[in-house]
Amino acid sequence: MSLRSCFPSKWRHKRWTNMKLYATQSQTLMTQETHIVSTNKAITECGRNGQLVTARNLFDQMPIRTVVSWNTMLCGYSKWAKFDESLSLVSTMHRSNVKLNETTFSTILSVCAQLNSLIDGKQIHCLVLKSGYECFEFVGSGLLFFYANCFEIEEAKRVFDELHEDNELLWSLMLVGYVQCNLMSDAFDVFIKMPKRDVVAWTKLISGYAKSVDGCEKALKLFRWMRESGENMPNEYTFDSVIRACARLGAFCEGKVVHGLLIKCGFEFDESIGGALIEFYCGCEAFDDAMRVYDRLENPCLNASNSLINGLISMGRIEDAELIFNRLTEANSISYNSMIKGYAVYGQVDDSKRLFEKMPHRSIISLNTMISVYSRNGEIEKALKLFEETKEERNPVTWNSMISGYVQNNLHEKALQLYMTMRKLAIDRTRSTFSVLFHACSCLGSLQQGQLLHAHLVKTPFESNVYVGTSLVDMYSRCGSINDAQASFSSISSPNVAAWTALMNGYSHHGLGSEAVLLFEIMLEQDIVPNAATFVGVLSACVRAGLVNEGMKIFRSMKSYGVVPTLEHYTCVVDLLGRSGHLHEAEEFIKDMPIEADAVVWGALLSACWFWMNMEVGERAAQKMFGLDTKPISAYVILSNIYAVLGKWGKKMDIRKRLTHLELKKDPGCSWIELNSRVHAFSVEDRNNPNCNVIYATLEHLTANLNSVVLFD
Repeated sequence: MSLRSCFPSKWRHKRWTNMKLYATQSQTLMTQETHIVSTNKAITECGRNGQLVTARNLFDQMPIRTVVSWNTMLCGYSKWAKFDESLSLVSTMHRSNVKLNETTFSTILSVCAQLNSLIDGKQIHCLVLKSGYECFEFVGSGLLFFYANCFEIEEAKRVFDELHEDNELLWSLMLVGYVQCNLMSDAFDVFIKMPKRDVVAWTKLISGYAKSVDGCEKALKLFRWMRESGENMPNEYTFDSVIRACARLGAFCEGKVVHGLLIKCGFEFDESIGGALIEFYCGCEAFDDAMRVYDRLENPCLNASNSLINGLISMGRIEDAELIFNRLTEANSISYNSMIKGYAVYGQVDDSKRLFEKMPHRSIISLNTMISVYSRNGEIEKALKLFEETKEERNPVTWNSMISGYVQNNLHEKALQLYMTMRKLAIDRTRSTFSVLFHACSCLGSLQQGQLLHAHLVKTPFESNVYVGTSLVDMYSRCGSINDAQASFSSISSPNVAAWTALMNGYSHHGLGSEAVLLFEIMLEQDIVPNAATFVGVLSACVRAGLVNEGMKIFRSMKSYGVVPTLEHYTCVVDLLGRSGHLHEAEEFIKDMPIEADAVVWGALLSACWFWMNMEVGERAAQKMFGLDTKPISAYVILSNIYAVLGKWGKKMDIRKRLTHLELKKDPGCSWIELNSRVHAFSVEDRNNPNCNVIYATLEHLTANLNSVVLFD
């Protein structure tokens, strides 16, 4: 009996049908799987090439998606910084009950880190904890990176403490987090405890210290330790950080040694290192070395070229800078702006204009630079025209440039008016805005305007800024409010030598010589090194207060602070000796000066002779002034007054004849009054004021009343 006859025919048919159905389902599943894989590959390719719209269309048309499909689309968005789309996709993925895996979590945590989106990141953290994926290396690393990037360093440390034993990647990330938050002591502690230190860890710590002047010494010590330990060889990024640390310290010898080491390691021609070397040598004013490094680079990067151009311009080597600029195959706006500004600083305004006209693409930075150039050259109308052209793209620097232009051209009221327009339009004000405007108030002598600006300043973060504070001290000093100047100085967070000097000048201006000397001594106790301007201020204070011994002692101490006396300092000493009656000593002091005295120095002596009525020394001083100045009006006037007081009428008439023959006229004095935040100046027979008729009528009325009172008495 055959085997086939043992089974009923019905059973055999059903079995055959089931087998066909199974085969069909298997074939369908294989087809679907093949389609999913091929579509995922297509999405990956589109994502790699930035074709995100095409990738999303492919993704949306998929009838069935796997977690890989979602992650592929997510990675595409993340790669091209479409962070909002990434978050939206993960949200949809979660609502669709698709299980997020380690790739999803690590990618979206990176997105939250780059967005600094703390709320979204914490929500993802909750999902990580629920799913138990925190122990996966890349997920744990993503969590720590997210918190560190959002500057939530305590949260980052909590993640590190919980996971670092099973995840070696967290050591480097924790180090990076501390460096980003400038917690260098904590970063160093992590570095010391690291089970294994690679070149990235060494470089990150060195670069962290190298970013601040205070940490540069530590950066160099770490570099020496790295080399001595032999754990790792420094790479190009290590050398870049070390060279920049040397530049910040001005450590020329150490930098030369590092230069030698990187040549041995074969990094001399690296573009980034070449740029760092050029900046280092420019910072140390070794421009020939910088030029040699530049010439050795096969294709010097634009940053290196711009650094060299700026360095050469700062040292007045405008022709060398021009040579580098002309060699550039493609200059950017920084290159053009540097040269435009350089030409202007050294008086080559026509070259500035020519280069500006030649610029292929003018940015707002270029326009701001040119506004400053026109203003510096006294072409305020051209500057204003350019300012009007920037209407649609102005930034705070544009407004500051125009305000500065008005102040430079003595149009102080227009500067204040422009500031009011700026304020009405809600343009952000910077420290430069207030510094320039306080200077305008100083020039106007307008205390009311200065106080109004000060009230605006209080509402900004700049009140304690040293540059703004210094301008404020100077404004109050010049406008006669020394108490406000003192209070403004006290509000400066870390006063520098310019701030101390400004208050010293204020004391000097108000005849408070003893206070100025005391302030100078306090400044020295604070380890603030005085500069040339400081000595002018304190010596002027000594002159006004008659502090001869103190003044001479301060003058003799100048060289110990590395300050070489200039004509301005010698003038102060002559004035100090002369006013105190030591005229012959002052004359001998001038003769012994290592530099030739100018008319101002001899003028100080002549003024002292007028005070003490010393005709003999006065005549010698006046003769010196006649030889140095073609039209020494003050010398003729002072000598004439000395002769008049001493009864030398013949000599006085002779001086007056010489004055008439030279057609010299002394500038008239003037006085001013501030009314309704506006300064009105007056001089003898001045009829420029629009209300002059009313003013003169009022003056005549007052004079008549005074005369009647005198007659009555």
